[in-house]
Amino acid sequence: MERYIQAHVLSDIKKKLVILTGPRQVGKTYLSRQLMANFQNPIYLNWDVPTDRVTLNHQSWDVRHDLIVMDEIHKMTHWKQWLKGVTDARPPGTALLVTGSARMETFRQAGESLAGRYYSYKFHPISVKELCTESNIKPREALDHLLERGGFPEPCLAENKLDADRWRIKYAQDLIREDILDFSRIHELNAMKLFLEILRDRVGSPLSLLSISRDIGISSVTLRKYLDILQALFVVFPIHPLNKNIARSLSKSPKVYFYDQGLVRGNEGVKLENAVACMLLKHVDFIRDTKGLETGLHYLRTKDGAEIDFAITTDNPLTHRHELTHLIEVKCSDNTPHATLIRFAKQFPEAKAVQLVYNLRISLKTNGIIIDDMASYLSELEA
Repeated sequence: MERYIQAHVLSDIKKKLVILTGPRQVGKTYLSRQLMANFQNPIYLNWDVPTDRVTLNHQSWDVRHDLIVMDEIHKMTHWKQWLKGVTDARPPGTALLVTGSARMETFRQAGESLAGRYYSYKFHPISVKELCTESNIKPREALDHLLERGGFPEPCLAENKLDADRWRIKYAQDLIREDILDFSRIHELNAMKLFLEILRDRVGSPLSLLSISRDIGISSVTLRKYLDILQALFVVFPIHPLNKNIARSLSKSPKVYFYDQGLVRGNEGVKLENAVACMLLKHVDFIRDTKGLETGLHYLRTKDGAEIDFAITTDNPLTHRHELTHLIEVKCSDNTPHATLIRFAKQFPEAKAVQLVYNLRISLKTNGIIIDDMASYLSELEA
């Protein structure tokens, strides 16, 4: 299948270096191969392959290559400085694509600057929008399929659920055995596994590392490091509360969700919330990466415990202000407008307030709230 960012990346690599990040097995290599078909003399170099590593270290590839795909180069010492040099010295007409997962996000931080030299994309699992577009199926069928299989290409597109389940077991084993060891010491693996299991049961709830620390006897500082590792590996993503200009919205604890739907434990409501979180994050990242508008995904929670599942903010190109644009609540079957959503809709009339219902007979608008079918709404997101 043609992935949702393929045309955008193809256009951009003809202009600048493109850095593509995302979870393990989300399809980065497959997309790279598809892009290579658009060039006359491309080359794919993977740091994990010894012969490719020599070529990368010595920059000894043929200058006639019109596309150079470099995978996992974040494992190279001083890779940002090295990549800056490669970018500046490349011959005219040579396209560069860098792919990776863990640590690649640090290119925005300390080290040699790549400012003005690159476009970046975060590559996400398959969503309702993408599955409907590529498979020509109805939104509800697509959502149900993703709730069962998750959005990673191999289990999502597998012939049967058994193959999907076998993939997931192997995925989790490889993640812990290979990727996590890149960040931590081997004696920490059991503690990391325990923390990961705890997170699987706390999806969608404000996360108190101090409370977990007391429960399992690991310092909150260490748990913060573990959470950072899992985030860097694209295993989980945190959503932080939106506090600006919101009275009594004092909660600072993030909520944590999984990129792989199959790792979520909980009832139907929890699994639906995780699925919506994944697709909303894909939506806001796509807007940021393709349109250059700073867009964020948050949640709202006041001191008295009133909470809205998701809030989207984005830059307004007309006013040049960062504005709250959407308030979103997730429900399984409740068609009655959520009281807290009504409350925030009145407080922020400029934001579109939407209650997404999985089992909904008919969409309607009442008390300033749009009650909408969850699958249909997700199928109309940007990506």
